[in-house]
Amino acid sequence: MDEELHSLSRRLIELRMEHADLDGMIDQLSQQLPLDELTLRRLKKRRLSLRDLIVRLEQASEPDEPA
Repeated sequence: MDEELHSLSRRLIELRMEHADLDGMIDQLSQQLPLDELTLRRLKKRRLSLRDLIVRLEQASEPDEPA
């Protein structure tokens, strides 16, 4: 069980790092001219899916509240 939580924590860290990297890439790409809208949309979609995955994993890692 402890190893599973450690693995989950590590996965969350990796996903947050990838999300932050995408933020930087999106910022850079949005300042370039001509604007590559297709790539920008793809990066934003990937960033959103990562955010959703991070939220799901965070919720799964939180202990259930006592009744």
